[in-house]
Amino acid sequence: MEENMKFATVEDTVEYRLFLIPDKPGDPEERREILQKCIERIMTQFAPMLVPYIWQNQPFNLRYKPGKGDVPAHIFGMTKFGDNIEEEWFIVYIVKQITKEFPELVARIEDNDGEFLLIEAADFLPKWLDPDNSANRVFFHQGELCIIPAPKKSGTVSWLPTTPPTISQALSIISTDPEKILASESVRAAVNRRIRGYPEKIEASLHQAHCFLPAGIAAVLKQRPRLVAAGVQAFYLRDPLDLRACRIFKTFLPETRIMTSVTFTKCLYAQLVQQRFVPDRRSGYKLPPPCHPQYRAHELGMKLGHGFEILCSKCSPHFSDSKSLVTTSPLWAGFLESLKKNDYFKGLMEGSVQYQEKLEMAKNYFQLSVNRPESSQTMSPGEEILTLLQTVQFDIEELKKEEAYLPPEDDERWLDLSPDQLDQPLQGGAGKKEPETTSKGREENYDLTQVSESMKAFISKVSTHKGAELPREPSEAPITFDADSFLNYFDKISGSKSHESDSDDLDEGDSECFDSDDDLDLETQEPGEEASVKGTLDDLKSYMAQMDQGLAHTSLAKSFTTQKQMEPLSQTTNDNSEEEDSGTGGSVMTPVDVELNLVSNILESYSSQAGLAGPAFNPLQSMGVQLPDNDDHRPTSKPRKD
Repeated sequence: MEENMKFATVEDTVEYRLFLIPDKPGDPEERREILQKCIERIMTQFAPMLVPYIWQNQPFNLRYKPGKGDVPAHIFGMTKFGDNIEEEWFIVYIVKQITKEFPELVARIEDNDGEFLLIEAADFLPKWLDPDNSANRVFFHQGELCIIPAPKKSGTVSWLPTTPPTISQALSIISTDPEKILASESVRAAVNRRIRGYPEKIEASLHQAHCFLPAGIAAVLKQRPRLVAAGVQAFYLRDPLDLRACRIFKTFLPETRIMTSVTFTKCLYAQLVQQRFVPDRRSGYKLPPPCHPQYRAHELGMKLGHGFEILCSKCSPHFSDSKSLVTTSPLWAGFLESLKKNDYFKGLMEGSVQYQEKLEMAKNYFQLSVNRPESSQTMSPGEEILTLLQTVQFDIEELKKEEAYLPPEDDERWLDLSPDQLDQPLQGGAGKKEPETTSKGREENYDLTQVSESMKAFISKVSTHKGAELPREPSEAPITFDADSFLNYFDKISGSKSHESDSDDLDEGDSECFDSDDDLDLETQEPGEEASVKGTLDDLKSYMAQMDQGLAHTSLAKSFTTQKQMEPLSQTTNDNSEEEDSGTGGSVMTPVDVELNLVSNILESYSSQAGLAGPAFNPLQSMGVQLPDNDDHRPTSKPRKD
């Protein structure tokens, strides 16, 4: 029952396939051996770039995939990149470079949206190319983007199929006529702009920060820096069931915390920072005041500690002799030599602490990506962490001595926001807001009318089968052209429809409510129709008055804040003496303060969500509305589940 409480999510994934050309039929075992050697060469050659990279969910990986139907045997890989969209384009760069370094390979790459390379270059595509005929047309060959064209007329070009080609047909065309299928310069430039800056861009995507962490996590991250991603994701995607394991910590005790330096990707760092979270009192995690100079380090360490505890609460240690398997593999010597040749160790002295740390990272990468048996089971992050804790020796006192020599933290200005807010990279679709200096000043000057105005703007938008539209800035509004309205105006100018009524002639105020019906041009209506409309409106008004009369004697009205509750008592008394009897037995229905009720309900919902996604947090975040923290600490009617 508890497992069913979790929501299923569609994770963003990218798939990449590498095919041999020319695609000649031959012995399947021989082809398999060729492709396996290609995998080893690729993963070894690109290891200096891939080893230190911290992947959001899954690393870049390649494996042999046997042929099936019209698809020949090939090299296949799939990576879940989640919220880190830039990671998908890093993979595009890798795949492009593979085809450049290995000209015998042709690559295809797709994601959940399909041909996302064409989506990126949509403004420059030929008119004939659309989603219905784009299958098996887009490839990378020798480092260049290729698009197999379609013949204008059936049979006019002998080497082009009249329907979308099969993979085998596409490979044959690429191997025989590579110069004829090169994508236009503008299309290639659009894709190249998206991947410009790699591999130097990798270093720029990282962020180093100080974290006050349990010593066990610090020791694990020294051996496996990539596991920080799993810890962040476990915290970021937590649910109430996960947090049960964090009421009392069993694996990473808070009293063992030390200050250490942790390397994140900017996406992971933003995910960790942007969530507001209060630890359970029983957990042992206590944060210093927000004004404390090390508050951010304590907060990051607390969140990361919860993530690692959640991971380890779901599994048990898994023991294997992977170290001996790595060093005894016949591929290890060549792999290590390739790393040295490509300056992976950055001139570090062999045997030094930093050299050994990089060597351990390389061994782990080799075991997972180069020398991994097809039948082997991959350990979960929790199993890997628990296994490392059983094998890695660390001294808390020694780790505390290293606190004095920690490297400086990276500048946070790329966030372009104050510490309590985020705009980039997680809230690219939200409204832009100017950063403010202090949370205290922001709370004192916060204008709650922004909440009500944003909600009214959101509700006034038109929703379609594609979903609701978020309020836009005027400069961001798309340009639209209504052909029917244009023709109607043109007809009026030309005089061809001078006697016909057009709804566009009405003033805006005339179409806002039913009461403006008396102001309409009734010449366009028959007398019977006019009487029918007025009768309907009278019936509706009578029905609404009866509903008000019935609700006046219930307790429903007490659940809303009315306008009179917000006025001074003396003013209320004077107003009551001047009001006319509404016909409800002497009682008067006081108008509800809609905006005040809206804001108060949103704030109550927002406070109860404790930083998690929910019905108040999600729409406000999408509209760029950032609410200050609730520092009142007033008791609520329901206990917090966190």
